[in-house]
Amino acid sequence: MADASASSANDQSLPETSSSCLTQATTAAHNFEVINFPLLEGMGLGKFVTSRNFSVGGCHWMIELFPDGDKADSKAHVSAYLSPQGGQAGERVKFSLSILGKDGQVAEQQNGQYTFVDSAIHGVGWSNFIEKSSLQPVLRGNNNRFTIRCVLTVIKPPRVEDAVSGAIAVPESNLLQDLASMLADVTFSVGGQLFPAHREKAARHVKVDDVEPSTFEALLHFVYTDALPDDCGADGNVPPLQHLLVAADRYGLGRLRLMCEAKMCSSIDAETVATTLALAEQHHCVELKNACIRFISSRGVLGAVMKSEGFDHLAASCPFVLLDILDKLASQGV
Repeated sequence: MADASASSANDQSLPETSSSCLTQATTAAHNFEVINFPLLEGMGLGKFVTSRNFSVGGCHWMIELFPDGDKADSKAHVSAYLSPQGGQAGERVKFSLSILGKDGQVAEQQNGQYTFVDSAIHGVGWSNFIEKSSLQPVLRGNNNRFTIRCVLTVIKPPRVEDAVSGAIAVPESNLLQDLASMLADVTFSVGGQLFPAHREKAARHVKVDDVEPSTFEALLHFVYTDALPDDCGADGNVPPLQHLLVAADRYGLGRLRLMCEAKMCSSIDAETVATTLALAEQHHCVELKNACIRFISSRGVLGAVMKSEGFDHLAASCPFVLLDILDKLASQGV
């Protein structure tokens, strides 16, 4: 019994380190409506039409539709492919392409997945996506049109990082205090756009010159609802969160600032991490800064970060942060 107690005491005094494996993914959908499909038939083998570009997971995508098939043995079928433009090695993609008829009824659905080896890929999909004979009932019931719906998940390569001792603590709501301090019957003028703070006729008119209208609108949304706008930072779009964090810091909205910081910690990527790190350093966001340095120190990431547009800005505005990165790399034996 004494030996067990001694062993337990020794275990508690051992130095400890921890790490975690983090895998992140982004999911979105795109609807590509094909109108008057019979007029597309006869284009010829291998000829195709495309959707507009849409962005998911930091990569641009298009849906390619071959009305007469893409190969000789698929001329009785419609071929369909998902075509990426970009993508990083190691990223995985899971997707579905569905034919939707009247009232969104699913007439056909195919599921696929792909792992990027490099960005030189023309498309993934199916040569025999749907037989033309199977498509006829959909066309007859929906005025010769149908929709191809793509649901796409981009899975980033897993990365190992030091375990964070504690997540960013967002304080309790102080909605009433924020409302009282900011919105005493005021109309704000931001970039030529007016934002009435109350529904009643405003007694004062305040011009704001140091914030973009979209950022100020998101700030007002938080003050009224105690939440971030649904589209703020959606699909890994980090710049709106960066601008909102700066505004929250400027106007003393501490809870909003920490909410932006916490969301950016989960949206770090090679393209934006340099500007996010500079922002974290300038606004004393310790946990966000540590998260950025851990990401940059991950194996295989530093080269991509150095090629990003924000790296030169980071080196010029926060040169001492580069020393922090080098210290982190050295501690990992890189």
